Amino acid sequence: MLAALVFVNGVILTMDERSTVAEAVAIDQGRIVAVGMNEAMRKALPSATVADLRGRTMLPGFYAAHDHFPVSGFVGDMQVDLNSPPMGRMETIAQIVDALKAKAAKARPGEWILGRGYDDTLLSERRHPTRADLDRVSSSNPVWIVHTSGHFGVANSKALAVAGVVSDTGLIEETLDAVAKHVPDPTLEQRMQAVRRAGAEYLARGVTTTVIAHGSRERLIDLKTALAREFLPLRVVQMLSEGGTIPETAAEAVKWRSPDGRVRAGAIKIAQDGSLQGYTGWLTAPYHNRPVRGWQARPRAALVELVKKYHRGGHQIAIHGNGDAAIDDILEAFEQAQREFPRPGARHRIEHCQTAREDQLARMARLGVTPSFFVAHVYYWGDRHHELFLGPERAARISPLASAGRHGLRYTLHNDTPVTPVDPLHLIWCAVNRRTAGGAILGEAQRVSVERALRAVTIDAAWQNFEEAEKGSIEAGKAADLVVLDRNPLTAAASDLRSIRVMQTYVGGVALLGAQIVERPHLRSR
Repeated sequence: MLAALVFVNGVILTMDERSTVAEAVAIDQGRIVAVGMNEAMRKALPSATVADLRGRTMLPGFYAAHDHFPVSGFVGDMQVDLNSPPMGRMETIAQIVDALKAKAAKARPGEWILGRGYDDTLLSERRHPTRADLDRVSSSNPVWIVHTSGHFGVANSKALAVAGVVSDTGLIEETLDAVAKHVPDPTLEQRMQAVRRAGAEYLARGVTTTVIAHGSRERLIDLKTALAREFLPLRVVQMLSEGGTIPETAAEAVKWRSPDGRVRAGAIKIAQDGSLQGYTGWLTAPYHNRPVRGWQARPRAALVELVKKYHRGGHQIAIHGNGDAAIDDILEAFEQAQREFPRPGARHRIEHCQTAREDQLARMARLGVTPSFFVAHVYYWGDRHHELFLGPERAARISPLASAGRHGLRYTLHNDTPVTPVDPLHLIWCAVNRRTAGGAILGEAQRVSVERALRAVTIDAAWQNFEEAEKGSIEAGKAADLVVLDRNPLTAAASDLRSIRVMQTYVGGVALLGAQIVERPHLRSR
């Protein structure tokens, strides 16, 4: 039996339609019973345990609206962390080689040496590591490292030989599976421990629901196994990806959820381009410092047919589109699908949606499309978008939140973890301040209010995933997924938003994170 609790003396930001602020919440059996004033809530559950919030702020539990849970749980154990500041420590290729050598020194003969997170634009050499660099790590063990974007990888000679891939440089663009499919799968126990580690990390950031933007039926089974073993503390919406088993209809996908509904299948995930920081996002005009437009995953006509197939089956569809040319392809596919098979309220998604133009935002609004913005790019890559990738004008419009709001779009914010560390409060800081890691303001006109950003990681994220009746706001009848903060984001200084601390996280009324503060080393001033 779950304990009945009444939280009193708090600042309860409900995120309901009226943005109601209350001072107390009553919960029982894992659900919210009532919200209101202290005495009224005490009377609502007179026998409940009373928890004094002491002026702290309570919100609905945060959504990680697009990520790759539990991949971050493998980094540091199975994968060497190769990130550069402000996320990691690697500043030179020599440091990368040394870190991989340390891993190789403990490896068995023939064991794969794995790393992820390197960023060629932040290394002093300003280039990708090469096959020759990684051959210095080992000539007998396969070595495979993945770029921070997840869209590039580099292999040593041994890994290329195992994969049967010919490449003078060892660099693989976009088609990473040519090498990655030869990497042995983690054991079940390794996968379970990754879920446990990543889950603890997410709870420490106040996340109660994660939306995995890639997956298969087999991964759903893994997550349900982790849930049964009590390793999975979060609720999970897992998209289903091309190449895996995808049910013919959305109704069939409903049968794949866990008995308690905490793990379920979500949208069908498709990719139509690559990454802007890797010059493979598909743009209508060339990159600022290179005469290339990027990579189109498939011709538009092929995307249209794919979208029509899944749309006709009743599925929600989420398509990865960073560049505006890719977004044009995506919107044309959604429009043709709706024209031939009208289905109001499909809530089809565009993932990342970095360079959306005003006309595209207007078209999204007309089609009922909902974007999920990778607004963390403003901080982590904003300086290089301005100088290298997009140039000043286009860089100022990456993740155009204010424009999206003016067009009436409901949208979400995400970290794409492990590309950037999971941290909804930092996303809110990014959306409100638009400040880069170098301290510059990038696109002041695209700033939004704190409340608007909070809604993007709570109720609007629930809505985007068809879960608004169950989660996303503090209202009677909804799941008691809650986060307690040490300060009120609505009254904190804009510059201080990322230093607000998560004090407690509740999933289904159970406290899974106590008064525990987790440092954020990736956000320290440089």
